[in-house]
Amino acid sequence: MSANLAALLYLVSGALFIMALRGLSSPATSRQGNMYGMVGMAIAIATTLATMQLSPLVIGLVVLGLGIGAVIGGTAAKKIAMTAMPQLVAAFHSLVGLAAVFVALAAFYAPEAFHIVVDGLIQPISRIEMSLGAAIGAITFTGSIIAFLKLDGRMSGAPIMLPARHAINIALGLALVACIVLFYLSPVWLWFWLIIVISLALGFLLIIPIGGADMPVVVSMLNSYSGWAAAGIGFTLHNTALIITGALVGSSGAILSYIMCKGMNRSFISVILGGFGGESAGPAAKGEAKPVKQGSAEDAAFIMKNAGSVIIVPGYGMAVAQAQHALREMGDHLKEQGVTVKYAIHPVAGRMPGHMNVLLAEANVPYDEVFELEDINSDFGQADVAFVIGANDVTNPSAKDDPQSPIYGMPVLEVWKAKTVMFIKRGMSSGYAGVDNPLFWRDNTMMLFGDAKKMTEEINKSMG
Repeated sequence: MSANLAALLYLVSGALFIMALRGLSSPATSRQGNMYGMVGMAIAIATTLATMQLSPLVIGLVVLGLGIGAVIGGTAAKKIAMTAMPQLVAAFHSLVGLAAVFVALAAFYAPEAFHIVVDGLIQPISRIEMSLGAAIGAITFTGSIIAFLKLDGRMSGAPIMLPARHAINIALGLALVACIVLFYLSPVWLWFWLIIVISLALGFLLIIPIGGADMPVVVSMLNSYSGWAAAGIGFTLHNTALIITGALVGSSGAILSYIMCKGMNRSFISVILGGFGGESAGPAAKGEAKPVKQGSAEDAAFIMKNAGSVIIVPGYGMAVAQAQHALREMGDHLKEQGVTVKYAIHPVAGRMPGHMNVLLAEANVPYDEVFELEDINSDFGQADVAFVIGANDVTNPSAKDDPQSPIYGMPVLEVWKAKTVMFIKRGMSSGYAGVDNPLFWRDNTMMLFGDAKKMTEEINKSMG
């Protein structure tokens, strides 16, 4: 294949990747966006193989590797529960980071195969590319492993604060920069392996103190890291498609991380330097002794059937209980009664960006009924019922009226402005941020205790 044709095909694949990102920005076009991305990747892989002089054995190994990967990916996609999607994404990020490290190692030990040797030494620009690719890849790898363990419940979601962690991180950061400089000056194995080892340690130490409430930011941040790692290795491989793809993923992940932080009224630096939150907290225990207004499924069904408008607020509790299908059925019952139904989505609801949108789309909730925070918040004052199913931190009024609260200033869904607030929860525990929610004890709040799916199904029976 000629160089001009290869460049043209890489350009086409890059355009398809951009169209894929555009499509994935909305549930209505997400399937089409996925298709664009798949076609673009197929073109990029085929073009890369066509431009290389490969023996039949190597081609066979590549095809075998693609086949194994396809089987693993297809099996994981079919078996994985939607509630486990955040940790699956984190696991995938770790593989991207590890791949970047392996490519950098291959380039270091077989530089002639990568055409990066000048006068018997790895050329200076390639040393920088390899160093950055390996460093970012290693940080992404261990950071994603920790994120996976936290999201999957195999490690506590609470922040794990190591003594003098900031001093350690600064020292390791300076050591990493020094090793990159030394490797640039003298490309020997010691400096290159130190770059990898220090980066692996940094990835571990950066993510382990981050609490569960900041996990959506961590997932999008690691997504960005994996993109930049791929872009750095793309330069080493002289592969235009990999550079384009990595830059797109890296920049989009960085933008998404900024949006997530803005949605939590947090700075990116404050998240990295030690997030707040965990899966348990002391303040919640105080709530046990306070009187709350408890209702039943029959009470909820009666109130909502006689309402003019209902705004549904889904959260992680809905995801855990797999209640999205029952929730959609409830919405259909209400619409049959002439009730206006809307769904309100907070940008950090769930455990990853877009988590709630994906679950509602899976349940075939109409896209035109789903609204983001900035578009729906003004509607709560006119709503008869705000139906909160598993969302806690993103509906906490302390973010508005308690300057002492850790989440003060965070944009939240102002559900308390509705005439009646219904809260489905298993108990009175705090949310993932470990912050008590005073909304539970307000006069217009009715608590519906129980499993989110079972409670919603009981409400549906009462409406029938």
